Amino acid sequence: MLLTVLLGGTSSERNVSLASGLRMAAALRQAGHVVRLLDPATGVIDSSTETAWRERTVGSAPPGAEELTALRAADQTPTLPMHPLIRDAECVVLALHGGQGEDGTVQALLDVAGVPYTGSGAMATAIAMDKDMTKRLLVHAGVPTAPWRMTPVQCDEAIGALGLPLIVKPNREGSTVGLTIVKERGQFDGAVAEALRFDREVMCETFVPGRELTVPVLAGEALPVGEIIPVKEIYDYECKYTPGMAREEFPADLPADVTARVQAAAVQAYVALKLRGCARIDFRLGPDGMLACLEANTLPGMTALSLVPQSAAAAGVSFVDFCDRLVQDAVR
Repeated sequence: MLLTVLLGGTSSERNVSLASGLRMAAALRQAGHVVRLLDPATGVIDSSTETAWRERTVGSAPPGAEELTALRAADQTPTLPMHPLIRDAECVVLALHGGQGEDGTVQALLDVAGVPYTGSGAMATAIAMDKDMTKRLLVHAGVPTAPWRMTPVQCDEAIGALGLPLIVKPNREGSTVGLTIVKERGQFDGAVAEALRFDREVMCETFVPGRELTVPVLAGEALPVGEIIPVKEIYDYECKYTPGMAREEFPADLPADVTARVQAAAVQAYVALKLRGCARIDFRLGPDGMLACLEANTLPGMTALSLVPQSAAAAGVSFVDFCDRLVQDAVR
């Protein structure tokens, strides 16, 4: 098939997106597809630029504000429905992370263009990006999730409702960008200010101690559960994209009944949010066995260190076959 991979973009996860998209493009070419690359921020990526970008790493921190501001000034996202690489594509492969790639904007534009694309539709993508809306639907569907409050909320009110420690994070961000663990009252205002750098809405959430689990769901079927064991207290941006900063185990060392419970909850969340294609559902498993769904990622990372490819490999699915299945599922 003639495919166009959308990657890069203007969000704080731009570097992750570039790494995901380049890796997916290589895999899809191995599967026999003709692949072109398009960055909504800079335009068509030619072969020499693609080769040069393959030498880059994600880095231990997201791009700076100055770089992102410049990219956003030149953003070409609104013109996507008219772009030749979109209009003649048999399928668009979405490797964007965060921002307009995961808030439903790009999906809505591709709906206007009438082109099949990988991942969830515009409405589901927008809802899943909004952590508050996601939690409301999870509660309605009976999927366990940690208690939360949205700003504006006073320090005493948040701590009284959620206890300490608690999590403060942007409502619409990924890769733990802007997230802080608040362990004492004096940290609260600074944590909210940090989260507000990335979104106008901030979520305060009960911190659930225990094990960090993740479950990719592909076309409604749960893949092997993984456990993430970071060298730091939390699985942050640095741990996710720096070799050696975290250990991931697929499949996770869990009793069979716990594995089945986590996978069932992941599929339940996938259905409740009306997701499609591949999504990754993240959980915390407390020492008392309490399970809490943290969020759903509708365009999960596909880098060499990312979790979804590791889960697929544990199920005996190569990365080439996995990427090809994403395309076939989107076209169907």
